Amino acid sequence: MNIYDISKKAGVSIATVSRVLNNSPSVSTKTRNKVLSIIEESGYMPNAYARGLGLNSMNTIGILCADSSDIYLANAVFYLERELKNNGYNSILCCTGYEPKDKENCLKLLLSKKVDALILVGSNFVEKNAADNNYILEAANQVPVMLINGYLKAPNIFCILCDEHQAVYDITDKLIKSGYSDPIFLYRLMSFSGIQKKDGFLQAIQENKIENQNRVYECSGDVTDIKNYLISLYKCGRHFNGIIAADDEIAIGAVKFAKATKLAIPKNISIVGHNNSKLAKCCEPELTSIDNKLETICIQTVLTLMRIFNNENVAGRTVFSADLVLRETTNLKT
Repeated sequence: MNIYDISKKAGVSIATVSRVLNNSPSVSTKTRNKVLSIIEESGYMPNAYARGLGLNSMNTIGILCADSSDIYLANAVFYLERELKNNGYNSILCCTGYEPKDKENCLKLLLSKKVDALILVGSNFVEKNAADNNYILEAANQVPVMLINGYLKAPNIFCILCDEHQAVYDITDKLIKSGYSDPIFLYRLMSFSGIQKKDGFLQAIQENKIENQNRVYECSGDVTDIKNYLISLYKCGRHFNGIIAADDEIAIGAVKFAKATKLAIPKNISIVGHNNSKLAKCCEPELTSIDNKLETICIQTVLTLMRIFNNENVAGRTVFSADLVLRETTNLKT
């Protein structure tokens, strides 16, 4: 017996059988019990491929992220898979790397698997050159595209993100007003998110009438590389008393730098991370960090996708405010 037989015997549509299988709340108790009874009697066991043939749906979502070893991206994938599973959907993950052509090839691979939607995790999928985003716009002509922590305005693309510009502006302003009048900003990639953070930092610098030359620095490598880079800056005479980092790993490199140069934290230097990852509690002293609401964003992404599948009207852009989690690497005036 297949899904067609189940629907025929129950006197309902194939779509209704699918909703029962996916535990949708939109099915009445009477209909649900009738369909489940027939399924139990027949011993019917659906699989994703068979379901896809019958419903033009594989009940599978494609997830793309650049690097699953990145703590932020790995956590996002975990939250997304959890929420999708809770809503009756499977997922296929592709780790794309950071090269535009590799991202495009992975996206096309997922589309070839007949996924019902795509979730792009991280703002690195939004390229500065608009033409490099055309493959995403083309994909949105086939399936809904969900973009986490990035923004592309186009039909069938839905963006869920954190206002990181405001978050970095706020903490930079607080640091300056707390006496840390010589801050710098450290980043790894100038993605959409990185640009928002940098611009928030520079706006606070400007509004506090602080000279803005030599305040934004690109960091690469691991924690030790970042520590050594900052030591070299310091030895060359570039002294500073505040560091706002684009992620927690960079900030921990800054903590190690401060210890290596005998700068007391937070007396001589304040350090702020970003993402509020587990790393923030693992370092000594514990790290003040911006919580960009990753779990909330992922939950909202899946919720929005389910509403799209139900033909409900949803916003093309949903923005959450960040929280500042104060720990031992700052001493801010209230």
